[in-house]
Amino acid sequence: MKKIYKYLTAFMIITIMLVSIPTGKVLIDGYRRYKEVTNHVSLQDKVKKIQNSDNYVSIENIDEDFLTGIVSVEDHRFYKHKGLDFIGIGRAAINNIKEGRIVQGGSTITQQLAKNIYLNGNRNFSRKVTELFLAKDIEKLFSKDEILEIYVNIINYGNGYMGIKEASKGYFNVNANNLSFEEASILAGLPQCPEGYNPKKHYERSIKRQKQVIAAVDKYGEKNLLNQDYLLAVGYDLYSA
Repeated sequence: MKKIYKYLTAFMIITIMLVSIPTGKVLIDGYRRYKEVTNHVSLQDKVKKIQNSDNYVSIENIDEDFLTGIVSVEDHRFYKHKGLDFIGIGRAAINNIKEGRIVQGGSTITQQLAKNIYLNGNRNFSRKVTELFLAKDIEKLFSKDEILEIYVNIINYGNGYMGIKEASKGYFNVNANNLSFEEASILAGLPQCPEGYNPKKHYERSIKRQKQVIAAVDKYGEKNLLNQDYLLAVGYDLYSA
């Protein structure tokens, strides 16, 4: 398994080489940035500060439908990979090679967490390298449930709401563990494009995205969590999603 991981990591580096010149500078800059940000404030200290926030919610107090939805639609191999999803990376790499620039990230939840904790939104290859090193550290230090818990507590849900507590209260006036299936599946779709899917401003778009979440849960998640009464009420057909 370790050999496979090394080979796939090598493939990732080769992909960067194909689309970035000079490659050495990209890798060095990415690693230097990784050391710089973690030496300035350690990952453990960053996470501790996040967890001490008044708006932080532990995973046992977050609705299960929401958690299943966000994993299914954002990173359905989350509990199987070690921080990098090489299938997703390969797919993104092909598209990036075609375009000659980063147009698709193939980022896992772990990588997205790394970006949200330390990095800005600029898409460049050295930042992706930094992200990979950070993701590796995150997977070493925290369990999968801890990573997911931290992730849903710091991401943007649009309309000025940061974290699942603010989003649950702001959009639906409920606690994160009292979301209905409808509410949970809407919130799970927001991180991909928080303002674009904001249900207060773009309701129809948010419902379209919600259907993508439901379809992902049907394909990858726990089917027993799907609320059939709600699906029937809105005339939603899983098989035509």
